[in-house]
Amino acid sequence: MSDVPARRIVVWCPDWPVVAASRAAELEPLVPAAVFAANRVVACSATARESGVRRGMRRREAQGRCPELVVCEHDPARDVRFFEPVVIAVEELVPGVEVVRPGLVAVPARGPARYFGGEEVAAEKLVDEIDAQTGVECRIGVADGLFAAILAARHARHVEPGGSREFLAPLPIEEIEQLADRLGQKQAAAQPELVDLLRRLGIGTLGEFAALGSSDVATRFGPAALLAHRAAGGQEERPVKRRRPPPELVVTEELDPPVDRVDRAAFVAKVLADELHAKLGDLGLACTRLGISARTGNGEELHRVWRCAEPLTPAATADRVRWQLDGWLNGRSRKGKPTAGLDELSLRPEEVVGAGGLQLDLLSAATGEAAARAGRAFARVQGMLGPEAVLTGVLGGGRDPRDQVRFVPWGDERRAALPVEPPWPGRIPAPSPTVVPGDPWPARVLDASGEPVWITGRLGLSAAPQTVEVGGGRSRAVAGWAGPWPVTERWWVDLLAGGSGQTAPDSQVPPRALVRLQVVLVPEALDGGSDEVALLLVHERGDWWVQGAYR
Repeated sequence: MSDVPARRIVVWCPDWPVVAASRAAELEPLVPAAVFAANRVVACSATARESGVRRGMRRREAQGRCPELVVCEHDPARDVRFFEPVVIAVEELVPGVEVVRPGLVAVPARGPARYFGGEEVAAEKLVDEIDAQTGVECRIGVADGLFAAILAARHARHVEPGGSREFLAPLPIEEIEQLADRLGQKQAAAQPELVDLLRRLGIGTLGEFAALGSSDVATRFGPAALLAHRAAGGQEERPVKRRRPPPELVVTEELDPPVDRVDRAAFVAKVLADELHAKLGDLGLACTRLGISARTGNGEELHRVWRCAEPLTPAATADRVRWQLDGWLNGRSRKGKPTAGLDELSLRPEEVVGAGGLQLDLLSAATGEAAARAGRAFARVQGMLGPEAVLTGVLGGGRDPRDQVRFVPWGDERRAALPVEPPWPGRIPAPSPTVVPGDPWPARVLDASGEPVWITGRLGLSAAPQTVEVGGGRSRAVAGWAGPWPVTERWWVDLLAGGSGQTAPDSQVPPRALVRLQVVLVPEALDGGSDEVALLLVHERGDWWVQGAYR
């Protein structure tokens, strides 16, 4: 199947969380307001931005810049409840509405363009209909692919067919954070870190990021970055390999007596979400588009589709069902609430992908019966060979790459020995080495005259490195280098032991000082002539060692 992105029309309502909060509190349009989650700004009004309030800012700083700021707590259910009339207004003109998040919906462009006589005419009709029914300000964007259409809506652009890649190329790399709200919690948290890393690597635009090889992005930055890389290149976030979900995946629950309160329906939503994901897991599938349907006691049919870039988890599915039920039962649509309670609720995976192609780790990908079989197999191996025979890697904190990963027996608590988040002075910045030897490899670093490079008393290099020799092998020329980065740790050990350690000639290097250096070696013809190899070197007690390699 072709990987050409489908044309989409996206409707974006700016600052929707604060718009919904302001409407709930009946605030005047020009009152500065901001929505906070975990004591940080999630969204703020235009008047608050004029006073210097920004997204991600702490509450105290935001109130310091704008003393009259109205503070609202983040409430996803409220966002959906007030956004439901906008979705209904779009649905009255265009079928096939997909809710990306509250404040953002997408519809196929082909049908409306044919019916109304063009994509731009369809966009104008949508703006007029939304304004007439809800009075909500919105922007419309049209482009190939969902990500490009979202950014087109933010810039109020109509991108011609085939022009998404050119439209995205000059945009700043920070725009990939628009994917964060459609990813899992772990992947979403990694988006700002990815942007910061790409900035430090000199990649400042989406076009520069898209120019990288997909295999290099996958191996060096992980699956979430690969998804962003495809989107930055104007492609579908996932390859177009959709499957038609088998009918038996639909889960339905009869509600007797009928439910007219969200808190009662939320329990049913959780049960259905768990049942749906158990069926998906048994078939090795994952859901990326979820259809939520309900029927009232008077025969009214309600249906909504939610789209997510990352496969939905049971908790994420239950949250979306709860939010949608709140929008139906407590929404402020012009059509009003359902005339009776809900007597049937069903979930349908509108689009599924193979779980094996999601590049998730073994533990997070294993669900249903597959997870149970894996657990029984691991326990059996432990029974035959001992608990230490099956180990799980756990990422933790530390300055040394070897200290950041420890192995715990299968079944034990997977908790890092040292916290990852606090700063570690002297820690090598991302990306981490792809190869970390169990025992460092001995190395020699030579200057232009062939003399060894050593560490001075001020923890600097005696000369610029020109060649590196690893393990007594051939010398390789140095194409570039960065550092040195000194780290002094456990300095009291030698003082207590009365030792002095070995230092380089004419230097006063502390015996417990480590000095790290990154070097890029010139490719050799035997290596194919194109693949560069970078090394992480450490100088300790007068000798150089290879602590890691980047390939």
